Order: sequence, then C-alpha cells, then structure tokens
Amino acid sequence: MNTLSNKEKIIIIAVILGIGLASAGGVITMVNSASRATKIYQQAFEDYRTGNFQNSYYQFSKISFFSDLKPLAIYRQAKCAEDLGDYDAAVKQYQFLFSNYPEHRLSLRSKYHAARLLTESRAELAQKYFEEILETNPHTDYGIASEYFLGKILLSSSDSLTEEEKLSVKNYYISYLEKSPSGRWSQNILKEIQTASLPLSTKDYLLLAKSYYLAGDMTSAEKALFHVPAAKSWALNAKISFRDGNTSKAKALTEYGLSFHSGDVDIEDLQDAVNLYVQKERDDYAALSKLYSYPASAGRDYILNLKCESAPSSKQLDCYRELYNKFPSGEYAGDALANIFMIQVKNKDYVPAKINGRSYLNKYNNIKYAPMVMYWMGKITEAVSGDRDEYVSYFRGVIARYPDNYYAYRAYLNLNDMHSAIINNYINEKEVKYPYAHDKPAKLNIKLADIGDYDLLFELNDDEFIKSWIYYQKGDYSHSMLVARDAMEKIDDKPDKYDLRWRLVYPIDYYETIKKYSSEVGNNSPLILAIVREESYFNPEAKSAVGAGGLMQLMPSTAKEIGAKHGVNIQSVDDLFDSELNIKLGNYYYAELKSMLNGLDISSVAAYNGGIGSVNRWKNSLYYNDTDEFVEQIPYSETKDYVKKVFRSYWNYIRIYSGNE
Repeated sequence: MNTLSNKEKIIIIAVILGIGLASAGGVITMVNSASRATKIYQQAFEDYRTGNFQNSYYQFSKISFFSDLKPLAIYRQAKCAEDLGDYDAAVKQYQFLFSNYPEHRLSLRSKYHAARLLTESRAELAQKYFEEILETNPHTDYGIASEYFLGKILLSSSDSLTEEEKLSVKNYYISYLEKSPSGRWSQNILKEIQTASLPLSTKDYLLLAKSYYLAGDMTSAEKALFHVPAAKSWALNAKISFRDGNTSKAKALTEYGLSFHSGDVDIEDLQDAVNLYVQKERDDYAALSKLYSYPASAGRDYILNLKCESAPSSKQLDCYRELYNKFPSGEYAGDALANIFMIQVKNKDYVPAKINGRSYLNKYNNIKYAPMVMYWMGKITEAVSGDRDEYVSYFRGVIARYPDNYYAYRAYLNLNDMHSAIINNYINEKEVKYPYAHDKPAKLNIKLADIGDYDLLFELNDDEFIKSWIYYQKGDYSHSMLVARDAMEKIDDKPDKYDLRWRLVYPIDYYETIKKYSSEVGNNSPLILAIVREESYFNPEAKSAVGAGGLMQLMPSTAKEIGAKHGVNIQSVDDLFDSELNIKLGNYYYAELKSMLNGLDISSVAAYNGGIGSVNRWKNSLYYNDTDEFVEQIPYSETKDYVKKVFRSYWNYIRIYSGNE
C-alpha cells in the first residue's frame, strides 16, 4: 500500500483550502453583487418615484445582467423613457425585454406597451405584436385590449374599408365588449362604432345596449334596443326604465316578459329586473307570488326561491317543497332541501329531517349548507337515539371537512362538552408573513416589497394570497383581508391551521389596543378582535349607510352616551375614526351589553348588531332549548348571520393562533 508523505499531505490540504477559500470568495462576491444591485434599484426607483426620470434611467442601466432585478430594471428604463417622451428609446427597451426574457412575467406587458407606442408610427409592427398577444394570451387583459387596438388600426388604415374589413373591425370590437363590456376601451369602441358603418346584428345591438347601460348612457342604450326584438330586450329595457325612474313602465315590461318571453332573455338581466321590481313593492312575498304566477319558463326557480325566502314561517315548508320537487335539477334545489331539513329540525320533526339530511349530504356535500346540515344531523342524532358513535362522527366530520366554519366551532364545543361560547381568552400573536414558505419567487417579491415597487410586484404575481400580502405590506389591511378571505372561500379542501395564508384571512391588526381595553373591562380579547373584523374589516375610516363609524362601527349617539359614562368627551363624529378611541368606547359598550345580558356572549354579540331591546324580546318570545336553537331562530336574518360570522372569526382566531410557530 502506498502512503502519502507529510509533504504531499500538506500540499493536498493547501489545495483543498485554496479551493474552499476561492469558493467562499465567489459566494461573498455574489452576495455583495446582489446587495449592490438591490441598493442601485432602490435608489433608481426612488428617483423614478420623485420624477427624476433621467437619473433613474441611468441608475437602472447599472444593474448587472446576473441580477434577478435586471428584467425589472429594463422595464423601468422603458417607463422612464416613456415619461420623458422618448418613445423610440422606450420601445427599444420593451423590445429588448420581451426578446431576451420571453418567459418573464413582464414580457407580455412589455410587448403590449411596445405595440401601443407603435400604433401611430409603425402600425404594421404594432399589428404584428397585438396579433401575437391575442394568439398566445387571448383572455388576459392585454389580449382583450389587443382586440381594441387591432380594430382601431384596421379602421384607421383606410378612408374606405371593404365590407370584409368592416366585418373584421366589428368582430374585434364586439369580441372586446363581450369580454369586457365596461372595460377601459369600451367607451372608445362605442364612439367608433357610432361613426363607422359597421355591419351589426341583433345580438351586437343588444351587447352595445348593455355597454351603454353600464356606462350610464340610458338614451343610447334605448336607441340600440330599437334594433332588438322584445323577446330578447325586455329585461334590459326594464332595468333602463327602473334606472330612469319610470317605475310603471319597468314593471309593465317585467310582467310582459315573464308572461311571454323569458326564454330568450339574458338570465342575469331577468334576475336584475325581478330584484328591482320587488324593491319597489312594499310586500316582497306578495310581489314575488305575482311574478311567479306568470308562466315564464326561464327564471321561475329563481323567483320561487326568493318567494320562499320572504314567505311567512307558516308557508315556508310547503314553498321549499314545491321548489325542490318542481326544479329537482335546478340551481336552488340544494338550498331548498337544506331549508326543508332545518324547518323540520325547528319543528322537532326529526324522522323526516334525518331522511332529508342524509339525502342532502349525499347529493350536495360541498355547497354552502353542508356544514349546517352535518352539524344538525349530529344534534338530532344525539337528541333522538343517543348513538354516541354516530353523532360524534357527524361533529368530527364538520371539523375535518369545514374546519373554518361556524358549525365547526359549535361542533368543537359539543365534542368537548363546553357550555360557554368562549374557548380561550387569549391568542399567541404571530406576524403576517409571506404566505408560501417554499415559494421560489419569494426572495424577489420580498425584495420588491422592501423597495416599495408595488406596481411591478402586482404584475409579477397572479396568486390572490400574494396580492393580499402585498396590500398588507402597503398598510392596506382592510383590502388585504378581503382579498385573502375571498381567495380562501374558493378553496374546497382547506389547508391546515398552520398554513401562513390563514394569517392574511384572519390578521390581528390593532390587537394590542384591543387587549388593552378588553382587559380593562373584562371582555374577551379575541372575541372583540372578531367583532372588529366583521364590523369594519379593519378599516378605521369605515362608515355605514346609517352613520356608524370606525373600527367597531359605533353610532355617534351611542359613542356619546358611552363616553359620558366613562368620562370621555366625544366632540364630533370625526372622533369615531380615531382607532384607539373607537376600540376603547366599543369595549365599554360591549361590556355594558354583556352586563345586562347575564354575561352571555352569544346574546351580547346579537345585541351589538340587533339592539338589546330586540334580543330581550326574542328571549321572551322564542321557544328554544339551547344556544343553537336560539341562534337559528333569530328573526332578523342580518343579526343571525352576524352572530355566526363573529363566532366563526372568533373560532378561527383561537384555532389559528393557538400554539407556537
């Protein structure tokens, strides 16, 4: 066996150390280079933001091609040149970007901007770019806008277009309006169609009328409808008449359409016409009964569903049975069966209720009423048979399938034999973070957020949770929460409670202030946080139609009364928009309600929305055995929904913010 001499060993070690040091030096150089690129971009963007476009252009050019910021810098250079009026330079930068970075998210946007700038000077090249955008990305905003510009280029190409060319222009314009009837370029299209003799069909005129309607031009909308048969136009005509204040004409059109011609009309226009009709009547149920009596084929299940919702309690069961039996495959069949089930539960008619509950869960397991039906199947099983395995399986099923739902909260209380509405009085505060732990673009996104280049940050990301995170970084907490909430609603199989997206759906903004005043008066801090979320969506400037204002939506009179009791002088309505003062008074008010309602939080939350007088009246007039029965029987649908929303939020705050990171 050959052995290495000490000298040879020293040489090998030296070589290895040399390679290691060289590698480390390379890494340090790369890190320094990345840090330098970020600093340059930050300075360049600051110049851009302050209008120093010339210096900004120069600074952006200094960013290395090895930096992930380079494509963004090229795009910003193009914008600088455009703002300086040097359109040739802007086009060159846009072209460089989409030619050299064809897969980059800014490539499509750059090609669109280049085409837009070339429309007047080099129409053929602009047309080529717009056609490429339309071919590869027809349903994006850029693809839709390209249809407008392609029509405009063709329309401007000659004073006397052939019939075939006119048809092409028309097709581009109509296609745009179909996809975006109230879009940025819709007004231009409507004007250009008026001045050009384009070959329009009945369908085209109806589309024009809708676009005019959305733009608020009722006169032009009515003129366009002159070319559309009544069978297709009556619903939109009725909407126009309602908007113009001609109620008698609008009602006559609606009744006429539902009598003879509902099959050919746009169903959304029909539903809008029905809604506007009912709004003008004092008795919703009577109005809907009248409209349902007309033999229209389309929209009858919609009208009947509204009729059932407004029906007196004594007539609702029969109404929903008619809806379910007449339209078993319709859009509202599931809702009807769920309502039949709940009415039977309230009537304690448990045998048919269980049959209908099982039927519902077999047919409609993923729509809005499934958690409610599953929960109440557990409740009535527990009450009737006492089969623990069966009712526990229902409660666990609600928590497993619909973990963020109000009924998951109620199921948790039942499984743990908890008789109070309150689970915990505290949460472990966790900061909002970037919503995806292992997302590749995360570093670039966080870098741009730190710089403050939100425009490009939005352009680089389609994901709604990332958009929510961007709004949060901007300090727009209300918009952030609403975007995340809507995105989470679209997910059928909800992520586990540790998923970072939940923190955007249920952020803990203003929690330190909430804790401070909740502790002072003995309120539950997470519950008050839930009230703030549902009252104002964390918008300190929120103002309701009836004049309630601020984070906890206090009425001025209530705020003054509560303030006077606690030595707080409310001088003007503007005081309600002081976040800390609003939270302080809101806590005092809630504590007062709770003291008058035997310390019951369910009742107090109901009173916060519906008034303490109403809650006391319901407690004396309703027949109920437990909290669940009381909530389901609250006569004001707004208050019933409010109670469920607040405690759903409370449950999620406890669920998401329990434990450590």
